[in-house]
Amino acid sequence: MEKIKMTTPLVEMDGDEMTRILWGMIKEELLLPFIDLKTEYYDLGLEYRNETNDQVTVDSANATKKYGVAVKCATITPNAARMDEYKLKEMWKSPNGTIRAMLDGTVFRTPIVVKGIEPCVKNWKKPITIARHAYGDVYKASEMKIPGAGKVELVYTAEDGTEERELIHNFTGAGVVQGQHNLKDSIESFARSCFTYALDVKQDLWFATKDTISKKYDHSFKDIFQEIFDAEYKDAFEKAGITYFYTLIDDAVARVMKSEGGYIWACKNYDGDVMSDMVSSAFGSLAMMTSVLVSPQGYYEYEAAHGTVQRHYYKHLAGEETSTNSVATIFAWSGALRKRGELDNIPELVNFADKLEQACVKTIEDGKMTKDLALITSLKNPVALNSQEFIQAIRRTLEESLS
Repeated sequence: MEKIKMTTPLVEMDGDEMTRILWGMIKEELLLPFIDLKTEYYDLGLEYRNETNDQVTVDSANATKKYGVAVKCATITPNAARMDEYKLKEMWKSPNGTIRAMLDGTVFRTPIVVKGIEPCVKNWKKPITIARHAYGDVYKASEMKIPGAGKVELVYTAEDGTEERELIHNFTGAGVVQGQHNLKDSIESFARSCFTYALDVKQDLWFATKDTISKKYDHSFKDIFQEIFDAEYKDAFEKAGITYFYTLIDDAVARVMKSEGGYIWACKNYDGDVMSDMVSSAFGSLAMMTSVLVSPQGYYEYEAAHGTVQRHYYKHLAGEETSTNSVATIFAWSGALRKRGELDNIPELVNFADKLEQACVKTIEDGKMTKDLALITSLKNPVALNSQEFIQAIRRTLEESLS
């Protein structure tokens, strides 16, 4: 078959460790044989981020603004151990955090459901989409180690020089302190993205914070959501037959565990980070969850919802066989290709993205899967494939569907 032509490039953000290895396999086996792939490439591997003083991350986000659609590989967010391992100039911030702040979008994460991989929570019948705020909180926090006794305050200095102060704590000994922030504009964008997405997919929207404890910070989120809903979305929700529901985060967790699923759960940045891993793992695997950052300005960035699979990467470097689940990374590519096809009016590209996802699901449902799924599937006599064999099996299924 003739390769599918693209008119506008995708922004391609390469990453780290085992997911970087899978990235190359996916392109070689599942994309390049079928698509005349056009990308603007950015290496977000930790070594090159360090070499460019993290400028490459900023450049990739700006490119996403230019072209509208990006696909991103998983990347390392360095800690103290990584500082030594990679001989870093400094402890660079999370690339995801930088990109999300620049694009000012909301991250929507949804489990990939396949037959034979039943959720750990037996009453979950439908996927639960996590809508994660993509700015601020702990990801943009400033921190300080307190060496000994003393007073720590929050200080706001207005442009006219006037000050407001709020006591954080009178320390009698050593400790730690952290300052978080968020922006009204970003919270409003988060709310509108969630309400619009709920209307697009015709699903109820839940939102949860801890406003009873955080009476100014979290309460601001609650108030902004309610004000925007009442003023801009209430009538549309009623017409669509869906609801907006607010509750405390701990109550939301209890309700989620007893629900059947089939709704969007909007969370602040940290809550969404944690709950998306919980939901994806409970549905089967951290490697079985889609993730897309949607900006109110119309930018889209697709990625896997998991990390770089460090343990498998070290095995790979040692020449040992790995069985790493690549489904979420494949779905990142298919999601980006589909959106590119929609925006550029290339139905062949949209169809290919659909076929690629269907091939992933069918391969697993036919009993061919990576070890993480083989250990939990209810299918009889599953075949556990290594990393490359699984991608090659998907290619064979894909070729059959395209022939």
